[in-house]
Amino acid sequence: MSRGTSFLTKRKRPSVPVIIAIVLLHLALFYGLIRALAPDFTAGVEESVTEAFTVTITAPMEPEAPDPQPQPDEGAAGDPGREAVPQPRAEPTPRIRVREDEPAPRATSTGTARTSGATEDGAGTGAAGSGEGTGSGRGGAGQGGPPVQASPPVLIQSISDSSLFPIPPGGREARIGKSTVARLEVSAAGRVTGCRIVRSSGFPETDATLCRLAPANIRFDPALDTNGKPMASVFGYQQRFFN
Repeated sequence: MSRGTSFLTKRKRPSVPVIIAIVLLHLALFYGLIRALAPDFTAGVEESVTEAFTVTITAPMEPEAPDPQPQPDEGAAGDPGREAVPQPRAEPTPRIRVREDEPAPRATSTGTARTSGATEDGAGTGAAGSGEGTGSGRGGAGQGGPPVQASPPVLIQSISDSSLFPIPPGGREARIGKSTVARLEVSAAGRVTGCRIVRSSGFPETDATLCRLAPANIRFDPALDTNGKPMASVFGYQQRFFN
């Protein structure tokens, strides 16, 4: 083997990256030459390549907002409701059938009067006529309620003799200037028919003596009602002691 052959055999082969770089360098030189000689051609190629690799991104459209519903006025009437349609219903067959050939029932009356009743028409005023009594008639002259006092009884005689009363403890001087008040019941004849002490003189025995002496020693002109008639009444009597 010669020396030249040995040198060629030992020479290294270029690597893949170097080959790729050489190819790209030649392509760049070729592209630059073409762009210098034919610029319109290269511009069309670049536009075609750009359109091929251009990605169009379409943004999602936002939904349109619905039109706002008109608000009803306050106090306005609402929409009318749906009309209810009754459900069809078949009428039941009557149990009692009326025959057309049966005669009609007799009338309850065959008279000619325009009013009905048990008696004939009358000219009265109803259940009762006018009367003069004190009951439920239309008019009357009787007294419809208890008598009403028109004037009080008048005292015409009192107890003026202090000696009729017992001597109290401490003597008569202890009773001077004092008094006893009693409620007397007076009849229509002016007589005392009842006595009750309402304010004491301070001496129980003296008070009791007043009620004991009143029927025989006290007199009245009786009270009169609205018709001027004597009537029973009540009188407040005061007995004073001066000695």
